Amino acid sequence: MNLSRRTLLLVTVGMAAGFLSGIFGVGGGILVVPGLVMFASMDQRLAHGTSLAAVLPIALASLLTYWGHQQVDWPVAMWLAVGSVVGSVIGTQLLAVASKRALGMIFTSVLIVSAIRLFIATDGVGRMPLNAAAVFGLIAIGVATGALAGLMGVGGGVVMVPAMIVFFGLPSIIAKGTSVAVIIPTAIMGTIRNRSANNVDLRAAMLVGCAGILSAVAGGFISVLLSDTMSNVLFAILLIAVAVRIVVQQIRTPAA
Repeated sequence: MNLSRRTLLLVTVGMAAGFLSGIFGVGGGILVVPGLVMFASMDQRLAHGTSLAAVLPIALASLLTYWGHQQVDWPVAMWLAVGSVVGSVIGTQLLAVASKRALGMIFTSVLIVSAIRLFIATDGVGRMPLNAAAVFGLIAIGVATGALAGLMGVGGGVVMVPAMIVFFGLPSIIAKGTSVAVIIPTAIMGTIRNRSANNVDLRAAMLVGCAGILSAVAGGFISVLLSDTMSNVLFAILLIAVAVRIVVQQIRTPAA
């Protein structure tokens, strides 16, 4: 592939991922992974590792926007991050041994489940007290999120946001801001692990991540204006479209 064309594709993927990160409180990896595979012709395993690295600057940009609007619950973010860092170590270990076809199908399943969840109306009414049981629950959710991030190359917001709303009563906008705060340490740990296993293209990650910074800020401002119902439906439609595209690609590609 022509170098300038590849660079343009990586920048485009990054801008789209950043916009999603800002609006929905996700890392953006849910678009970066298929974008790297389908448009940049990147190996499936390498795409997952590169995506997690690219998520870092995008999540930082989103966090600044949410934090500026006082839409981050830092105590909840701290306990989620404790679990997510541990989980990311588990996920990156699995990434090193999982087959490409298995990674593709697992990722597709995550997309479909996330899309279905988005059609179920949820909203928080106020965060529950952080007693011992709540802290344990947050750490457990963090571990699951980190494992997903390390294995799939996503930030984990598709798990954290609904969990914070349903189980801990956080308002949707606060859950989104808290989610991007947790994604940052998760992405750092996962990238360190992936780099040691040669599962990350840092140059491509830099291009994607930096391209997503401005669009992430723009998405964060728009998220304040959109109703939860509208943003959820739009995101669900996008996830389903990406899932269908991945399935078609898996069918056409020989098992590996």
